Amino acid sequence: MSTPDQSPTGQSGPHIGQTDTRRLRVFRYKRGDGRERFDEFEVPVGPQTTVLDALRWIQLHRDPTLTLRHSCMHASCGTCGLQVDSREELACVCAIQDHGAEIMVEPLANLPILTDLVVQMEGFFARFPHEHPIIRSSEPPPDVEHGDPMEAHHAEVLLHHRHRAAPLGADFMRLEDCIECGLCLSACPVASTSHEYVGPAALAAAERLLEEPRGVRRDDVLAWASRPEGVWRCHIGFECTQACPTDAIPAERIMALRRELTFAHHGHEERER
Repeated sequence: MSTPDQSPTGQSGPHIGQTDTRRLRVFRYKRGDGRERFDEFEVPVGPQTTVLDALRWIQLHRDPTLTLRHSCMHASCGTCGLQVDSREELACVCAIQDHGAEIMVEPLANLPILTDLVVQMEGFFARFPHEHPIIRSSEPPPDVEHGDPMEAHHAEVLLHHRHRAAPLGADFMRLEDCIECGLCLSACPVASTSHEYVGPAALAAAERLLEEPRGVRRDDVLAWASRPEGVWRCHIGFECTQACPTDAIPAERIMALRRELTFAHHGHEERER
């Protein structure tokens, strides 16, 4: 265990004359207390200290009752999402040195607070279109099912290209990078005024279903997205894309979903004429 004169990462602290500290104003809430508050902590920091490092130092050396959520420590799991100086961040990669002498740390917005910096994520996941599962199994073509694994892989890639009618060598954009951290929902101004709005992560997930539609009923996805609490509720503020830590571009995916709905409606009108 770290000693009080160590850095948040457990290494020896800075040399005398180079010691640096930051004051963290940390949101606190415990069920039964009946009130919310901010506690202040002076935390020793180094050049590589992250907000998560600082919060763990507080747990170890100042207040073991401080509750936060984290797991992977390298921005892959999405569990350490917070508001740092009123901006959505992943605490494990949010550098203390990018902020001032006093740093305010709060839980994500637009989700119920369980305790301190931990929010209830159930409402976030409930927004996703569960009748259209995001994770789907893929199968190799029958003629290579029992052949060489590399041949099966290449055949599957070619099948994907034929399915999407994309030319070989075309540029592709990664759309599966959402880590479901909830930062986009926290940053969304519409979600702060409407609990019924499904939010940017769920709508971007629906658009990804259309981009890779194996086993998906396209009309059902569009019908789900076109509900009053769906794609048209977005005000095109792009706060979600700005907050996204993995460049999954949820706002752009929402615009693409709107375009698909518009073309589908226009095609329906043409067929009725």
